[in-house]
Amino acid sequence: MNTLLVLPGPTGVGKTEWSIRIAEKLQCPILSADSRQIYKGLTIGTAAPDTAQLGRVRHFFVGILPLDAYYSASQYEAEALALLQTLFEKHAVVVMTGGSMLYIDAVCNGIDEIPTIDEDLRSQLSELYRNDGLDPIRRQLKILDPVFYDQVDLKNPKRVIHALEICLMSGKPYSSLRTHQRKERPFRILKIGFTRPREELYDRINRRVDTMMADGLLEEARSLYSLRRLNSLNTVGYKELFDYFDGNCPLDFAVEKIKQHTRNYARKQLTWFRKDKAMPWINLSDENIAVEQEILGKL
Repeated sequence: MNTLLVLPGPTGVGKTEWSIRIAEKLQCPILSADSRQIYKGLTIGTAAPDTAQLGRVRHFFVGILPLDAYYSASQYEAEALALLQTLFEKHAVVVMTGGSMLYIDAVCNGIDEIPTIDEDLRSQLSELYRNDGLDPIRRQLKILDPVFYDQVDLKNPKRVIHALEICLMSGKPYSSLRTHQRKERPFRILKIGFTRPREELYDRINRRVDTMMADGLLEEARSLYSLRRLNSLNTVGYKELFDYFDGNCPLDFAVEKIKQHTRNYARKQLTWFRKDKAMPWINLSDENIAVEQEILGKL
């Protein structure tokens, strides 16, 4: 049976390079499961695979969407499954890697059937958010779906707006449509997580942010500053520098906030991934583990 080899892990753990090495051994492509690397123009701030890495292995879902495009986990599920059907005609194994928990979960387990959102409604809510912020959207969501309101990250515009879109489009609470029933896939799924000791991971994150700044993250963010209200730019690494451009903080403070918020996100990723009790983990700092042999031996 064809196999989808899923290699998740927290940001900064080293999954991009190791996934490429594994894909090179298997002579197969990589599906990126990253909700920000999918957009064009966010190369440095999202630590997207560079030109050399993209040249080593064919990648899908990297740098394909304009910054103003709406994209959801359900769209990713549909497009990734359709692509896998084609890829499995030539490859017995395909690698998927990334840190976007919802994208990985969508492909591995499926997500609930959600109604298609009318573009007029989406435009209305986007304009409301641009003009009045998130508060009026939160208030509507609390009325229409108090259950999901108590569960959602109320500081995340994408999640809050999407939930309200579903409520208004379906006439039902978003929470009532979330059944969490796992869907069967016509291929084998093998998940192996990448991890490192927390202090080592945090140190790697801190040093990676310094490298990003040296590589031109400030200039990349400045070029995107006029678009800062787009949801695609509601992202660690850009938000903090936009605050600096707005005069709300000095640059060194903004950089430290990028490091802190990235570490926080890595912790959330690990918490999410570890809900899958059956998934084995590879400690990339363990010199006694031959990573390639460990993974390939499980196929």
